[in-house]
Amino acid sequence: MKTAVVIDSTAYIPKEVREKYHIHMIPLNVIIGNEAYREEIDLTADDFYEEIKKADKLPTTSQPSIGQFAELFEELSKEYDAVISVHLSSGISGTYMGAISAGEMVEELEVYAFDSEISCMVQGFYAIEAAQMALDGKEPAEIITRLDEMKKTIQAYFMVDDLSNLQRGGRLSSAQALIGSLLQVKPLLQFENKVIVPFEKIRTRKKAMKRIVELLTKATVGDGQYKAVIIHAKREEEARQWRDEIQAGLSNVEFDIGYFGPVIGTHLGEGAMGLGWYKVK
Repeated sequence: MKTAVVIDSTAYIPKEVREKYHIHMIPLNVIIGNEAYREEIDLTADDFYEEIKKADKLPTTSQPSIGQFAELFEELSKEYDAVISVHLSSGISGTYMGAISAGEMVEELEVYAFDSEISCMVQGFYAIEAAQMALDGKEPAEIITRLDEMKKTIQAYFMVDDLSNLQRGGRLSSAQALIGSLLQVKPLLQFENKVIVPFEKIRTRKKAMKRIVELLTKATVGDGQYKAVIIHAKREEEARQWRDEIQAGLSNVEFDIGYFGPVIGTHLGEGAMGLGWYKVK
């Protein structure tokens, strides 16, 4: 059985990596003013952060239509027997459900939708793993089993400079945003039960980043090899410096650099930083 892998754009897997592993991408949209952009196609992350500085109000975002999914699946059915379709958490977007609905419409293809329960390059870890297994000829059921196994060790934490975007976008309650603003805290956030929730309240950016490293170190101590990704919202130099600092003390962790693109960046804002990881073996 020949299996394709589909990812939505919020995984922010670089184009060259998608091409290497034959990963197909379906974009979400960000609307700035009266213009709609397909992220990773019409609008890069860097361009997005420049555009929103000039915008009068916060951009909005939208998921792919079921028709877009169906069109992609129909095209893939000409070459593939099955699709593993990996998507951002169903708790913050209907993208995963859209993939399920479209899969039911395309009879020529077996569609296995997978809810990553997270986003960004941590979500991308699932797609890359699935794509490598598909290239190795593994069956869809075996790939899904492996993704479920990965989910047991995947962790991610992130911090934002300003909670207002999350609150305005409906991803965090008004009360939580107000408390954070009044206390001038840099709350650590995480995905729990598919939604974004506060993990700890920390006073400064430096201390918040230090706390994330403590969590990574605790999770990866002992036997085992891990992959990790530092994710930034237009703070690439800071992300690289942070990686170099952490890497020196964790020889069993392989690090990469990722980014918060337009759709996720709309809700987190410029300056957000995150770190996610999983156990490879």
